[in-house]
Amino acid sequence: MKTTYRIAIAELRSLFCSPVAWLILVIFAVQVGAAFGNAFDRQVQSQALGYGLWDVTANIFTGWLGIFPGFLRNLYLYIPLLTMGLMSREYSSGSIKLLFSSPVTDSQIIFGKYISVLIYNLVLILPLFIIGLFCSIFIKDADLGLLFTGVLGIYLLICAYGAIGLFMSSITSYQVVAAMGTLAVLAALNYIGEVGQDYAFVRDITYWLSIYGRANEFIGGLICSEDLLYFFLIIALFLILSILKLRAGRRKVSHGKTWGTYGIVVLIAILIGYFSTLPSMKIYYDSTANMRNTLTQASQDIMEKLDGELKITSYVNLLDDNYSIGLPRQLKFDYERFEQYIRFKPEIKMDYVYYYDEANSQLDFRLEGCNTIEERAQKMAKILNLDIKMFLTPEQIREKIDLSSEGNRFIRVVERENGQKSILRLFDDNEKHPSEKEISAALKRFVVESPKVAFLTGHEMREITKTGDRDYNQFAENQYFRYSLVNQGFNVVNLSLVEQEIPEDIDIVVVADMKTALNEVENERLNKYIARGGNLFVLGDARRQDVMNPIAKQFGVTFMPGTLVEMKENDSPTLIVGQITEEAAENFKEYARPREFGYVVTMPDVVGLSFDASKGFKALPVIVTDSLCWNELQTTDFLDDMPKLNPETGETQGVFPTVLALNRKVGDKEQRIVITGDADCVSNGEMSRNRNGYSSTNFTIITGTFKWLSYDEYPLDTERPRPTDNEVYIGRDARKLVRYGWYGVMPIVLAAIGITVLTRRKRR
Repeated sequence: MKTTYRIAIAELRSLFCSPVAWLILVIFAVQVGAAFGNAFDRQVQSQALGYGLWDVTANIFTGWLGIFPGFLRNLYLYIPLLTMGLMSREYSSGSIKLLFSSPVTDSQIIFGKYISVLIYNLVLILPLFIIGLFCSIFIKDADLGLLFTGVLGIYLLICAYGAIGLFMSSITSYQVVAAMGTLAVLAALNYIGEVGQDYAFVRDITYWLSIYGRANEFIGGLICSEDLLYFFLIIALFLILSILKLRAGRRKVSHGKTWGTYGIVVLIAILIGYFSTLPSMKIYYDSTANMRNTLTQASQDIMEKLDGELKITSYVNLLDDNYSIGLPRQLKFDYERFEQYIRFKPEIKMDYVYYYDEANSQLDFRLEGCNTIEERAQKMAKILNLDIKMFLTPEQIREKIDLSSEGNRFIRVVERENGQKSILRLFDDNEKHPSEKEISAALKRFVVESPKVAFLTGHEMREITKTGDRDYNQFAENQYFRYSLVNQGFNVVNLSLVEQEIPEDIDIVVVADMKTALNEVENERLNKYIARGGNLFVLGDARRQDVMNPIAKQFGVTFMPGTLVEMKENDSPTLIVGQITEEAAENFKEYARPREFGYVVTMPDVVGLSFDASKGFKALPVIVTDSLCWNELQTTDFLDDMPKLNPETGETQGVFPTVLALNRKVGDKEQRIVITGDADCVSNGEMSRNRNGYSSTNFTIITGTFKWLSYDEYPLDTERPRPTDNEVYIGRDARKLVRYGWYGVMPIVLAAIGITVLTRRKRR
């Protein structure tokens, strides 16, 4: 052991007497200082401009603008210059013969050399530790777990590079060749992850061998045993290869035996690495302050209740726009989308079924000239270099499952061992893939009976099957809209009171903007549901007061006469900008953050609500107008006429509630009812409209209402604790000093030390 340390110390002296080693330290310090100085300066500047800071540590070190990902792109350039002379210098100078003739073993030589690399690497990343100390002082509640886990990932990566460089240096006496060879091996290890991804067995091996992205989990604040073991295996593999190469040079060993030994060592490393990738073998540690890399507690609770096997089958249509997501070469990336769930349930199996069938796809325009669906599929398979035989025909897939209701798009069917099934879809938005909220909602269907929402039909009410501006398809049952009720865990049905009574399994009834009154039978059936404590969402609208009031008044609510108006310069007077109340923010979590951020609810043609507590309900105002509104009773043509406040006609100016949340006790159950004076605020048209000048949050009406009406079952609350590192303790006046300090201080100090050491060395 002492011999190993002596070799390490001797090699360290040699390293730190080399101008190249000091140049690398200075260049890396410049890169670190400049990157951190710029990133920290952006935070100081944003705070000085009055913008609220958010997740400062992560914004500086991770993500698109984070400094850690930038380091990873350049690290491979430093290490070959450092390691190229570790052993090749011994060969070229002839000193290797002295080592061979001394009482030093091959492993002592290699380990001594490598220990010097480990110590040098610690000095190399010293600026990152200094930055960590700086952040702990000048960032409020800095997420040091995230920061130092990222530093650990960077250190392990350059140590792996160092082991590779040491091996390449041990096989040649030319330092330049060793450096170029190291770069070649690093390039191969970065590229190999793309090799053989169409073949299952090869895919597992090459994907594990790839060094590309291995430090990404560390940078994100997650330590996974697979990645940790990968670095240890790569380091051990190349150190052992270096020892074997040294031993082969000292003793006469046949080439066959030498290469056979190399092969066995590599094979053992690959086998150990393969077993480390098995879900049941993985161990995770999330070092971040808000556990951003781990499922929220709500999702974990669901996973604990899911006993037995769970299978996720992805149905991939070759003629669908999203075909590439499930192709064999993408399966490893697809697996990562569910790794957080597999972490808590390793027995999850993922399967893929490939087929071709008609789909509403942009590919149709690219496959012109193909007259039949078979011809289109064959052309696509040829373009993608895929075997058409791996795809089921339309007839074959329909025997297996009917996907016509899903438009033959890419979907996943989640199936339990007991036969329960749930569907995961891709959405028509930028994110596309389901998030934790949607995945966990689909899984929760297995352990909790989903709330059933009935939309009443008839009387020209808003319909969930229509896509016109006034209807409700978007938020109710649009399969490709992420936040629709069907994708958030609800079961949605249409219900006609003329044809049947409200079934016992209905949890929420929606009455939306009737144009004509309910008949006696319908009234009786609705009142029976109300009497048993059923929950309702009642949406009125302007000019519907006479029809809607008989329903609302039994709860103590009256739709006020007239239409609420407010004079604005550029908008219709009937467009009311509703404000979220403080009471709503305190009692309903969904409204808290929108209110904090100043979001509003845009409500065209809304009527005010009045409340009478004598009916036994408690009321809480959710959305209210500002004080300049009044209920216009005279004007009906708001396009050509200018409304004016006329108190003599009964018009009243003031703050009016436009959404009320009501509740009362019915037996041992709490009955909950939400009433709004505008049915358009959640319509297809308003939900998809972007009104200039307003930061609207109309969909919060849907999430807030249905979460409350379902007793907080759905939509799931997968929100994480808010980051507390939201302030920096440096003002605008000091920002330049800090910025240029990081640019120059560390590099200058290191350069001065290096020059001093090299000068003294030269004098001696």
